[in-house]
This record gives sequence, structure tokens and C-alpha cells, in this order.
Amino acid sequence: MRRAGLLTTVPVLLAASPVIGFYIGRFIDVKLKTEPLFSIIFLILGFVAGAVQVAKVVKLANREPPKKDKNSGI
Repeated sequence: MRRAGLLTTVPVLLAASPVIGFYIGRFIDVKLKTEPLFSIIFLILGFVAGAVQVAKVVKLANREPPKKDKNSGI
């Protein structure tokens, strides 16, 4: 169940990261009048950040949960 919960965040990460990056770049482009330079740069950075986060989530999902010690009383 834990693994399924972690893996359901993958589509959100893949969709949200580039969108947020694009809008940050667009904001900078409007302020500096450099369209579309920063929009493209931050869009690419958003894709990279999303991929890195997905890799971390998948690694975390594949890790075995710690075993409970029978003698610890927990």
C-alpha cells in the first residue's frame, strides 16, 4: 500500500515540474523583456527537476520497509 501511494505522485511530479518551470521563466521573460529565452530554460530545468524527483520516489518505493523487532515492544 505504501508503494502504491508513493508511485501515485509520479504523474503529478512529471506534469507539475515543467509547468512551474515554464511560468517562472515566463515571469522573468516579461520582467526582462527576453521572451522566450528564460521560458525555455526553465521549462527544461523543470523537466530535469521532475525526472530527478521521480527517480527519488521510485528508489524510495522500491526500498524495503524496516522490519519490526518482536522484542522491542513496538
